[in-house]
Amino acid sequence: MPTVSRIKTLITLLLGWTAGVCQAQNTIGIPDIVNYPRNVYNAGTQNRGIVQDRYGILYFANYQGLLSFDGNYWKTYPLPNKTIVRSVALGKDNRIYAGGQDDFGYFSPDKNGRLAFTSLKNLLSEKNSSFSDIWFIVPYGNDVFFMSREMIFQLNNKTITVYPAASEWRFLGESNRQLVAQDGRNGLLEFRDGLWTPFVKESALPASWVTCLFPFGKDSSFLGTVNTGFFVLANNKITPFRFAHENPFVNERVLTAIAVNKDWLAIGTNLDGIYIVNKKGEIIQNLSRTEGLQNNNILMLFLDRNKNLWMGLDNGIDFVAFNNAIKHIYPEKLNEGLGYTSLIYNKELFVGTSNGLYSLPVDDREDLSFLRGEFRSIPGTKGSTWGLTEINGTLLLGHHDGAFQVSNDRLVPIDTSRAYWTFLPYANVLPSALVLGGDGVGINLLRYTGNHFVQEGNLPGYAASSQFMAIDNNNTVWVAHPYRGVYKIDLNDLAHPKVKLYTEKNGLPSYLKNHLFKVKNHIVIATEKGVYEYNAGRDGFGLSPYFKDFFGERNIRALKEDAAGNIWFIEDNSLGVIDLSGSQPETIYFPELSGRMVADYEHIYPYNKYNVFVGAERGFYHINYEEYKKNHYPIQVRIRSVRAFGKKDSVLFGGYFGEVDDSLGQPAAAVYSISNKWNSVHFEYSSPLYAVHNSISYSYYLKGFDRDWSDWSKKTEKDYTNLPAGTYSFQVRSKSNMGNESAISSYTFTILPPWYQTAWAYAGYVLLLAGLLYLVFFWQRRIFRQQQKKHEEEQARLQYLHQLEMDKSEKEIVKLRNEKLEAEIAHKNTELASAAMHLVQKGELLGNIREELVRMKKGANGDGAGAEEFKKMLRILGDDNKMDKDWEQFAIHFDQVHSDFLKTIKSVYPALSAHELKLCAYLRMNLSSKEIAQLENISVRGVEISRYRLRKKLKIPTETNLFDFLMEVHARPAPS
Repeated sequence: MPTVSRIKTLITLLLGWTAGVCQAQNTIGIPDIVNYPRNVYNAGTQNRGIVQDRYGILYFANYQGLLSFDGNYWKTYPLPNKTIVRSVALGKDNRIYAGGQDDFGYFSPDKNGRLAFTSLKNLLSEKNSSFSDIWFIVPYGNDVFFMSREMIFQLNNKTITVYPAASEWRFLGESNRQLVAQDGRNGLLEFRDGLWTPFVKESALPASWVTCLFPFGKDSSFLGTVNTGFFVLANNKITPFRFAHENPFVNERVLTAIAVNKDWLAIGTNLDGIYIVNKKGEIIQNLSRTEGLQNNNILMLFLDRNKNLWMGLDNGIDFVAFNNAIKHIYPEKLNEGLGYTSLIYNKELFVGTSNGLYSLPVDDREDLSFLRGEFRSIPGTKGSTWGLTEINGTLLLGHHDGAFQVSNDRLVPIDTSRAYWTFLPYANVLPSALVLGGDGVGINLLRYTGNHFVQEGNLPGYAASSQFMAIDNNNTVWVAHPYRGVYKIDLNDLAHPKVKLYTEKNGLPSYLKNHLFKVKNHIVIATEKGVYEYNAGRDGFGLSPYFKDFFGERNIRALKEDAAGNIWFIEDNSLGVIDLSGSQPETIYFPELSGRMVADYEHIYPYNKYNVFVGAERGFYHINYEEYKKNHYPIQVRIRSVRAFGKKDSVLFGGYFGEVDDSLGQPAAAVYSISNKWNSVHFEYSSPLYAVHNSISYSYYLKGFDRDWSDWSKKTEKDYTNLPAGTYSFQVRSKSNMGNESAISSYTFTILPPWYQTAWAYAGYVLLLAGLLYLVFFWQRRIFRQQQKKHEEEQARLQYLHQLEMDKSEKEIVKLRNEKLEAEIAHKNTELASAAMHLVQKGELLGNIREELVRMKKGANGDGAGAEEFKKMLRILGDDNKMDKDWEQFAIHFDQVHSDFLKTIKSVYPALSAHELKLCAYLRMNLSSKEIAQLENISVRGVEISRYRLRKKLKIPTETNLFDFLMEVHARPAPS
């Protein structure tokens, strides 16, 4: 009997241990956890209170002040006394209330939209103005309650009512429209009509600190304590909350708890992270450092508006995408293996990693990520597990160490001489007697006999790696080699297969990076330039007509068709799916997984619409695709900061147009005008969609400057430099990966013109221009006058010079005329002299002839007739009348030459005889006495006597030259 008793006791303990192990086992799917350590948000270590405004911005009660986060930017707002912020709450007046050490108040935007703290301590009397930390803030009705250990403060409008503690205030909370506080002596109290009265008549509540209180149904509340368990409050009674198995929190300190949906609770502990518990008391999940938390000390839990969890930690902040349909699966405790392959076979989930093959039983639940338990390592599979394939009802494993058949979680070797990638049935109808095994050096033929496989040898004619392999309906195997191209192997004759290599010469964009898949019963090649397909007519490749509309020439790395006909793909490092379930194809991306898959060994296993497994750099991701499509998170975008900068920065806008939780746009009074020296502006904007924050893209438009909206991008800031004067409106919108687009958020501002373009400047310019014009006019007038005077002087000078020139010209003319006249006179004189000389010579000739005739007469013989003839000839030669006519003719020519000289002399001295006038003419011609004597046919003595008589008659003094006298007389004007 003692032995039986001991056996029963052992069995009881074993069952208890088993139950404990079972209830302690976690789900295989772990939600994505994002860590925000202190060096990321740059504030204090501890974070307690957490709230969220209508735009999705989160606010944390941090050791260094109020901390805000919008998905992209962290900002800290310290209290004036630089103390720890212990609590935070959003009031109905849309203000953020914060409590610190020895101070409490609210944060409200200033005129530039920057949060500024207003203390309410000045509303307290002097005796109540000293208190310790404000641990709880609860908006209740139109009032706000603040709790310190010593007092509870009730803010109503601008009046504060103080409620001192009977011993010590420990907790303050609200549930189901009831405001409840805990006093160390009096227990739970309810606030009614300005009084704190007992909350319940019968209480099973131990003397323990209350840590949480929230609705737990229509008329009940869930209450948690630090170390004495959880309770349900209903009908003024408190009853303990029962767990389905042993209470896991018996030795835990519970610091916080919240409801995450209508059936589940999240409980934060001091040393073991958080637990997800349903109303039946069943542990759903435990998240701790093992699953990725920064530490296990959870000070505060908060469920955001998208039903995701935030944790204020003892050191840092963690985010859990609790409501996301994507979860991690880590088959190993160290979470280190690369996820290569997965398959559900015979009610077991098999996953292969770089460390080996693992399995886990599955049940009939819809979402397999909530399977509980631990993966079992399959013995003998350590190392890289490349591929799992079910053929003929048998599970085949391609491993680094060879080809294996998996049976009852045991390995049956098929070929261990080389590494295997994958397997293909040769026949289109199963069971297939022949299987093609793609290995590292070729294709191996495996014969299926007696429920097991036997190696038959390599496929002749082909010796290259066969990672990507498919077979078409014509018994043709296609193999893509990573750096050679694509092989076509005709298997109609297995003994002598025909092998042909296709490269860029055959239509492929390159012989590198070609990945081969069978989709929609077609052999397609995913390349860096789009998806290519074989064209039998020209025996070459070209862009697939079907996929061209979806992918164009983008880099596609993997393709996989699911049972519903949807096509999963990997583009660059992003996972997506072409969903063909609707009336129109829809392309959906999964940005949560971008950059987290194994490059060149991508694995997609769409088991059904609730369970899609994707290989990752650490384990696998599980996607509940049906739930993912339902998560159409509302998206908003906010302009979070506007700064103008020149030589320094200046904050124009701090992110708020009204109170923190107001839904106001920019009022007209907030359209600020800024100096032209600050004409470079920096904008920051964000969409607080934390579960998929890396999927959000933005487009912006500066109205008044840009021509159109920008392309969509991940950028959350934009700079504009050297903007010209004018009014601008910066507009931004955001879009999620599901195509949801936000409303436009805008900020309007005016850049003033530079001082030299202002109205005053233009008025100054007008005055200056008028002054300049007047000065120019005055100066021009002065210059004109000066120039006029100068001109007049110049004209006078020119006139004078002209006159001089004229005079000179006239003198020159006169001179020339005189010279001409003199020349003419000289010529005439010459002619007259010649004429005179002719007359002299004539006279001499006549005289000589006369003398000769006289002589001849004397020598004649007295002949009377001859003598008479001589007389007649002498009379002719001596005819004075003819001589007189010659003189008259000479006188006329002489007066023409010498300006009526003879007429003038005769008019002045009318007593002069003709002989005397003739002498005057000869003298005017400046003839010598000898020449005159010859002309007169007299002696020189006779001429001298005639000159003397002329001087005497003209009464000329002896000292006066007769020629000069005659010239002087000629120069006198002729008497009228």
